[in-house]
Amino acid sequence: MADRKAVKIVSGQPDFLQFNNLACETAGGKVIFATDEWFAPASNLLKREPPEFIASAFTEYGKWMDGWETRRKRIPGHDWCIIQLGVPGIIHGLDVDTSFFTGNYSPSASVQAACLDEAPALTLEGDRTGTAASESQFEAVAKLHSESWEELVPVTELKPGYSDTCHNYFPIAYPSRVTHLRLNMYPDGGIARLKVYGVGQKDWSALPTQDQLDLVALVNGGVCLGYSDAHFGHPRNMIGLGRSANMGDGWETARRLDRPKNLQVDGKGILQLPGYEWAVLRLGHPGVISQIEIDTNHFKGNFPDSCKIEACYLTPEEEGKYVSGRWSSDPGNKWRVLLQPQKLQAHHRHFYSCDSLALSGPVSHVRLVIAPDGGVSRLRLWGRPTSTRHTSKL
Repeated sequence: MADRKAVKIVSGQPDFLQFNNLACETAGGKVIFATDEWFAPASNLLKREPPEFIASAFTEYGKWMDGWETRRKRIPGHDWCIIQLGVPGIIHGLDVDTSFFTGNYSPSASVQAACLDEAPALTLEGDRTGTAASESQFEAVAKLHSESWEELVPVTELKPGYSDTCHNYFPIAYPSRVTHLRLNMYPDGGIARLKVYGVGQKDWSALPTQDQLDLVALVNGGVCLGYSDAHFGHPRNMIGLGRSANMGDGWETARRLDRPKNLQVDGKGILQLPGYEWAVLRLGHPGVISQIEIDTNHFKGNFPDSCKIEACYLTPEEEGKYVSGRWSSDPGNKWRVLLQPQKLQAHHRHFYSCDSLALSGPVSHVRLVIAPDGGVSRLRLWGRPTSTRHTSKL
């Protein structure tokens, strides 16, 4: 079958965009404090959907904006907010997105980080538009001493929210686990989105080794490391929380152009096709997989005809070589079939027990192969973590 080489990130975009957004509201991220939310609430920062602009939309407080926008400051200080990550982990990069904030974007920003043992008893509820932090909220947040947190991004000028300048990317080289961020605006203004790209880090020492759990889940440290195509949706969506909200919350490829003009099937009803698409994911912890779920929820006219799963165990050094080669070859002949080709159905949860699986030993990486193309909303790999921990150099 004809393989498609790994997609290269668009020129000018950083490599860290492949990782998970640890702060997204769909992953459980939330804003727990904000100094001011007059024009637009800080919770908008964590929306999954891209920012939008509606020229005719106004509220009683002023122009409606899809982001966090504070009032024009007329008192000492600057505006800032505290974000609790939905998935604590290692941060590889940030995108401070100023989309549509052109004459009202924050001139500068900085970001600080902390790993807190316990989540602060701080919450922001309801529509916060037109509000500012109360004296009691300032007193409560002061106990975090967030002004002294580790600096991830120093005070840096931001670019305005035009389509060619709105993404302010910041690579991060901070090796420690992070649970909370402080986003500072200097002195005020608007930011549309804050995306926190990284890999979840779970405390595996507290988990009994016999417990079964989803080894590839976002919350357990799973991450996508490569893929052939993601025209309509990134493969990282497959390891998100819960079932997918819609087709956009899954992995979907473009239609392959090498499909035969007249399709034929084999004895098992699987289409005979020259090409396929693939996605490689690293488990949050090496383990023995005992059950697989492949969910095509919402994919009714665009689900794959069939799929298979391959798996292998890679050291960090081996992983690095595969990543640098964009998974285009298998020099060590590492990949082994975990799940033989399976016919898929539309809008359906497919379960495969240990009796259907071809491997019984520990693995660290999987490759989901779909033919010829289409969409998968969720991939679950239930199993038991093994004693060996994979520590990536990425």
